[in-house]
Amino acid sequence: MPDATAGSTLLDELAWRGLLHQQTEGVGAYLGAASRSVYCGFDPTAPSLHIGNLVPVMLLVHLARAGHPCIALVGGGTAMIGDPSGRSAERPLLGAAAIDEHADRIYHQLLAVFRASGAKGVSLANNADWLREIRMIDFMRDVGKHFSVNYMLAKDSVQSRLEGGISYTEFSYMLLQAYDFVELHKRHGVTVQVGGSDQWGNLTAGVELMRRAAGTDAHALTAPLVTTSSGKKFGKSEGGAVWLDAAMTSPYKFYQFWINTEDADVGRYLRMFTCMDRAEVESLEAEHAVAPHERSAQRALARAMTTMLHGDAAMSVVADASRVVFDKKADPAGITDAVFETLAREIPSARVASDAGLSVLDVLEQAFAQSRSAGKKLLLQGAVTVNGIKLGADDVVVPTDQAVRGRWFLVRKGGRDVAVAELSPSA
Repeated sequence: MPDATAGSTLLDELAWRGLLHQQTEGVGAYLGAASRSVYCGFDPTAPSLHIGNLVPVMLLVHLARAGHPCIALVGGGTAMIGDPSGRSAERPLLGAAAIDEHADRIYHQLLAVFRASGAKGVSLANNADWLREIRMIDFMRDVGKHFSVNYMLAKDSVQSRLEGGISYTEFSYMLLQAYDFVELHKRHGVTVQVGGSDQWGNLTAGVELMRRAAGTDAHALTAPLVTTSSGKKFGKSEGGAVWLDAAMTSPYKFYQFWINTEDADVGRYLRMFTCMDRAEVESLEAEHAVAPHERSAQRALARAMTTMLHGDAAMSVVADASRVVFDKKADPAGITDAVFETLAREIPSARVASDAGLSVLDVLEQAFAQSRSAGKKLLLQGAVTVNGIKLGADDVVVPTDQAVRGRWFLVRKGGRDVAVAELSPSA
C-alpha cells in the first residue's frame, strides 16, 4: 500500500516521464493515502490500437507498478456511439459484430503490454456488458438529470464541433463515459480515471457524476498528446498510422519507426514509452550526447518497444534485419533464413526461377525498376554487389553455388539501396 509520500513521489515520476498533463486537485495526496482503483478506457473503433494510444496505456502501467489496482476498459458499448473528442467530423458508426471483433484484438494487445511491462494487478473489462443492456428511460432519469445542457456545451469536445454540427448521438457520448465511471465504482471500487488530455472534458464529467450520483469523491489524471520536436503528429509513418497489431504494422516496420526517432525526441520517448528507470535513461542520453551518430539510444528504444509488443524472438529477427540493411559490411553468410525471409517481405525483393544462377539484370529490374541498359551501366560502374562481392561489367550472372544456403542473395545497388533475391528452381 502506498505510504503518505507515495502520491507526490508517483506524480513526480509521471512528470519526469512526461506522462502528466492535467489532474484534479489533491490527486497526489489521494493516491498516496491508500491503494486506489484506477481505470482507463479504449474504444475499439479500429481493429487495433496505434502507438499514440500507448501514452495512456503507459500511464496506467506506472500506476499499476506503483501498487494501484488498474482496469483497462475496452469500450464495446461506447464505440457504438463514437467519441467526438479531437475529431472535426462524425465517424461512421460500426455494427456490434465489428466492434466485438476489434475489442477482442485490442484485449490481446493490452494484455501483451501489461505482461511485458510487469504491471501486476491490471484487469480488463468491457462496457458493452452494461451499456448495451441499459434502458433509455432509466439512463435519462439516472444520468441525464445530473447534467445541464449548458455544462455539456461548455466542453471542448462539443465546442469544437458546434459550427460544423454535432449529432445528438455524439453529444451524449460524455454521459456514457461518465456512467462507466459510476458503474466501475459499483463493481470494482474505482475512484480514479486516467486518459489522454483530449479526454479531460469526459473525465471531469465522470468526476461530477460520481459526486452527484454515487455520492463519492473521485479524481482524474491525463497524459499529454504527443508531437515530435519538429511539430509533426506523433505515430505517423510514410505508410500511415503505426499500429500495435502485427498484421497491420509489421514488427520490422514497428522497429523502424522507433529506430528512426529524431535525436531531439529519443530521450523523451525513452521516458514516456518504456519502463527503464531514471539511471538507465540518463545513461543512454549521456551516451547519445557524446556519439549521436551511433544511435545507441534509438536502438535501445526500438528494442524495448518491439520486445514489449512483439516479444524477444521477433525483436531479435527485426533488429538483425535492420542491421543488415544499414551495415554494408554485414556478412550475408551469417544471415539466418528468418532474417532473409523478413527482409524479403519488407524491402525490395525478387524471386528468380533459374537453375543456372542469378540473373543480375533481372534482379535490378524487378527490385529496383532499373532497365537492362541502366543495369549494365551500374555493373560497368562497379555499383552492384551480391553477397558482399563487387561485380564487374561482365558479371551478369552469379553462380548458384554463391547463394547463401543455395537460396539467398543480398544485392546492394550503390550506397543505400538493398534488395533480397531468392533463387528458386526452374519449373
